[in-house]
Amino acid sequence: MKCSKHLETPATLLCVFEQEIDGYLKMQVLDKLCQEIETDLRLHSHLHLQLDDRNPFKVGLKNLNHFLEVKPVRFFDMSINIKAYVTHYLDTTFYNLTTVSLHDWKTYGDMRNLAEQKYGLVMVEPQLPSQTLEQGLDVLEIMRNIHIFVANYCYNLNNQIFVERSSKAKFLSSINIRHIANSIRTHGTGIMNTTVNFTYQFLRKKFYIFSQFLYDEYIKARVMKEIRFYKEAKFELDQKYPYERADKFNKVIRKLGVSPDGLTYLDQFRILITQIGNAMGYIRMIRSGGLHCCSNAIRFVPDLDDIVTFEDMVGEDTFSEETKVSSKLFDSVIGNLSKNFSEGNEYFKLLVDVFAPVFRNPKNRHLQNFYMIIPPLTLNFVDYVMNAKDRMTKKNKQGAVFTDDGFSMGVAYILKLLDQYHAFDSLHWSASVIAKYQADLEKAQLSVKRGKDDEKLQQTVQLTKQRLDMFAKEFRLLHYSLSSARIFFRADLTAAEEDEHKEAEAAEGGNKPAEGDGNETGANDAGTGGGPPPPPPPPPVPA
Repeated sequence: MKCSKHLETPATLLCVFEQEIDGYLKMQVLDKLCQEIETDLRLHSHLHLQLDDRNPFKVGLKNLNHFLEVKPVRFFDMSINIKAYVTHYLDTTFYNLTTVSLHDWKTYGDMRNLAEQKYGLVMVEPQLPSQTLEQGLDVLEIMRNIHIFVANYCYNLNNQIFVERSSKAKFLSSINIRHIANSIRTHGTGIMNTTVNFTYQFLRKKFYIFSQFLYDEYIKARVMKEIRFYKEAKFELDQKYPYERADKFNKVIRKLGVSPDGLTYLDQFRILITQIGNAMGYIRMIRSGGLHCCSNAIRFVPDLDDIVTFEDMVGEDTFSEETKVSSKLFDSVIGNLSKNFSEGNEYFKLLVDVFAPVFRNPKNRHLQNFYMIIPPLTLNFVDYVMNAKDRMTKKNKQGAVFTDDGFSMGVAYILKLLDQYHAFDSLHWSASVIAKYQADLEKAQLSVKRGKDDEKLQQTVQLTKQRLDMFAKEFRLLHYSLSSARIFFRADLTAAEEDEHKEAEAAEGGNKPAEGDGNETGANDAGTGGGPPPPPPPPPVPA
C-alpha cells in the first residue's frame, strides 16, 4: 500500500483504509457489543417486571465477557481497547438519559453497579441532582409562588399533606413529606432556611391586611361592643359566650355587602387566616421533610452518640495532604447531618419571636380584639366546610374540599403572637356551642314526640337532626384541630411565663444561647444572609 502509484500520496490510501476498517469494526462488532451489554443490564435491572422468557436452557446464553477480556489491539496509529470503548458508551448513554429524566437516576445507578459486578466495567458517577417519581411540586417552585400555593391547596394537619383545591385535570395534586424530602435532597438543606425567609416576607404582607381589617371602624366598633357585653354579663351567662351573639355577628357582617364571588367580609378574613395557617403548615412540612432527608442520609452511621473522626485517623505523615483535607470535609458533613438530625430548627419559634413584639406593642391595641372575633369566625368556617363537603357528592364539584386545617393553624399562630390563649379560653366557646347543640337536639326530639302522626313533620325533623349532627361533628373536628395546632406553639405558657422560663435557662446555662436563637437560619443556607430576618413593619396606627 505504501508503494501504490495511482494516488498522489500513499498516505491517502492508508488513511482511507484505516477509516474503512475502523468503521467496519465499530459497526459490526463494537456498537453491537455495546447494545447487547446495555440491553442485558436493562433486563437485569427490571427483573421485577413481566419480561420475556430468559431461561438460558431455552433461549441460550451469551457470554460477552470474552470480548471485554481482549487486550488492546494496535492498528496503525490507533489503540483499539474494547473494554474502554464499551465503558465510554455506557457512561455517555446513562448520563444523557439521566439528564432527560432525573427521576431515573436510581435505575441507572443500579445498572452502573451491575456493570461493574458482571462485566468489570468501572464507570464514572454522573454527579447529577437526583429526583424520584414522587418528586411532586418542587420546593423552589412553591417558594417562589407561595402566595399562589397557599391559596390553591388545602392543608391536612394530621397527615401532613397538602391537597389541591380544584384542577382542570381529572386528578388533584398532593404534596406530602416524602415529596419535600426528595426535593430537599435535590437542592440541599440550605433551601430550608431560604424557604422560611420567603414565608416570612409573605406573612408580613398578610399581617398588614389582617391589621387593616381589625382597624376598620365598623369591625372595631362591633367587636368592642361584644367585648363590653361579655365583660358585663359573663357571670350571668355562666362565663360562656352565647352562640346567638356570634350568629348575629355573622348576619350583621353579611349586611355590609358581598364580593362578586359571593364572599362576605368575614369570609375573606377567614380565607386570609387560612392562608396564613397554610404557610405555617408548609413550614412544618419543610422541617419534617428536612428531618426525613437527614435521617435517610445518616442511617449508615453506626452510632450517632460515638462518631469516629477521620481527621484524627489520618493525622499521620503517611497520608497525603489531599487525604487529610478530604477527611476533614467528610467529618464536617457527618457532623452537620448529625446536628440537623438530632436538633432540627425551631422555625415556628423563630416566626413567633420575630412577629410577637410588634403584635404585642401597645401602639397596636386594635389587634388585641382578635380573640372576640373567633366565635363568629368558627361558625363561618363550619358552615363553609359543611357546604364544601356536601359538594363532594354532587356532580359539580367546584369548591368541594374534605379538609382545610389551615384555618386552625392560622388561628393558633395568631393567638400565640397576641398572647391571647387564656383570653380566648375564658369565653368557653366550645362549651357554649355544645350546649346550644344539645338544646336544639332536645327541641327536635320533642317535636318528634308531639307530631307522631304528621309524616311531613317527621321528615323535616329528621333532616334537622342530620344537619345538627353534621354541625356538631364538624365543630368537634375544628376544636380538635385547634387544640392540636396550639401544641406547636406551646399554648400552655403565657408570654410572661415564657420570659421567666428563658431567664431560668439562661441562669442555668450561663452564656449558652437559648434554644432556637442561634442557628435558626443556619450557616448552611442558600442566600439568606445567615441570620434571622429583620422585624416586620408595624401595622397601621391611627394618626
